[in-house]
Amino acid sequence: MNEMKEILLAGEPESIEPVLPKAAMLLFAPLDKRAFGTAIGTVLALAIFLITSIQVLDPAPAINLALFAQYFPGYTVTWTGALIGALWGFAVGFCGGWFTAFVRNLVLAVSLFLLRSKAELAESRDFLDHI
Repeated sequence: MNEMKEILLAGEPESIEPVLPKAAMLLFAPLDKRAFGTAIGTVLALAIFLITSIQVLDPAPAINLALFAQYFPGYTVTWTGALIGALWGFAVGFCGGWFTAFVRNLVLAVSLFLLRSKAELAESRDFLDHI
């Protein structure tokens, strides 16, 4: 550690923390796939239900919501269709949110593994230089 003190410039701390602070640890915490999928699914279900409800209450066709039937079997611009659309929206949102959290966790794990491997390799080179 004495070598590190010689490298430090004026105004820098005297020691280097070997552990990340808790705030930084939260940045690298994995997302809960089930919770993230549920959150995205709930938002999408509420959005589809709300949009369909507005269209049912005000029948002036601002948006052609009947096109949702192409993606969600059983969907119609009715109150029953709003419930069916909400169910489909939750299913699609859950799958999309789960997959997004999975990919984010995978990319984070691989990048941290590569960074740690690179740091260990750099330490082993320094060690071999001192022999």
